[in-house]
Amino acid sequence: MTANEMLRAPAEVKYAEELDWLESVDDGPKPFSWRLSPRMVRLFILGSERSDGLDREIPQKWFGDRSFVERSIVTLASDRGLLLIGDPGTGKSWLAELLAAAVCRNSTLVVQGTAGTTEDHIKYSWNVSMVIAKGQSRESMIPSPIMTAMERGMIGRFEELTRSTSDVQDALISILSEKYVSIPELDTDNTVFAKPGFSIIATANSRDRGVNDLSSALKRRFNFVRIPVVTSRTAEAEIVRFRTTELLRRHRIELDVPPTLLDILLQSFADLRAATASAASEDEKLESALSTAEQIGVLEDAILHSHFFGDRTLRAETLAGALVGSLARRAPEDLAILNKYWHGVVEPRSKQDGGEWTGFLEGGRQAISTLS
Repeated sequence: MTANEMLRAPAEVKYAEELDWLESVDDGPKPFSWRLSPRMVRLFILGSERSDGLDREIPQKWFGDRSFVERSIVTLASDRGLLLIGDPGTGKSWLAELLAAAVCRNSTLVVQGTAGTTEDHIKYSWNVSMVIAKGQSRESMIPSPIMTAMERGMIGRFEELTRSTSDVQDALISILSEKYVSIPELDTDNTVFAKPGFSIIATANSRDRGVNDLSSALKRRFNFVRIPVVTSRTAEAEIVRFRTTELLRRHRIELDVPPTLLDILLQSFADLRAATASAASEDEKLESALSTAEQIGVLEDAILHSHFFGDRTLRAETLAGALVGSLARRAPEDLAILNKYWHGVVEPRSKQDGGEWTGFLEGGRQAISTLS
């Protein structure tokens, strides 16, 4: 199946041609069974520079500090577990996907941590009909994505590790330290050993602290890389622009995003973050994390609405409606906060600066009135 036939293609499919080319010109040392050398993994994720001396440009795919990517790559090369931790929307999962795609060309061996995740999701389960017909055997066993990664010497991913219960988390301890899984139900062929190249990339939301804290034993088996919230206006603009370009390409939409509207979106989120930081109580804070990912979601909603229900031109009114609709999750608390922002910040700015802020003011007012 090609990338065009998938709603969301994994990174190794989406960038298959680029990865093939990088592999063909890569003459650097590769740990274990890695498809690319650490240098090329970094280049694939962060993009190429003129000093790299390549015959083609490799675009940047993850926007953040170079040291975070390098530390992540070094951790995987040492066969230790890697834990990416940070606030929602900081790109932890996207970085994990890119790392797995570059290292082993498979980012889909994923366990999603939830309250319902069990040890079977980490180790193995059984095909009940085959067990009834032929008994328990390796053929009737259903390996988890983590066990499959062990058998193939690949990267297994565990999303939202702290959302799963402590006993499920602890099932990872022996896998990370001993690198094998025992299958006591079988008399023979009852141990799965990890092949060289196997490792685990886990992600954790720093806002989930206290939900299911990691044990000290499990923490010792992970190298922690903390991904901070993007605070640079320039970097955040690059991320939003990059994701928006992908969106337009995927939906085959020809629509320009005026730089002035992107500036308004960035400024609005910066204002709302500042208001949240200075709020005296939780009731005065938006429920939204106001992350970069949520900015992208707001812009995506506005673009699609303009394409399907507008005149295929992105307007400030549509952007304001998308922002209010995305951030007003609690009624009446979030609506009251947004109404205060529109009257106290957007309205004075509209009078002072005019331009697109005028349409943004009217669009926001209408959206708040409709939802109130």
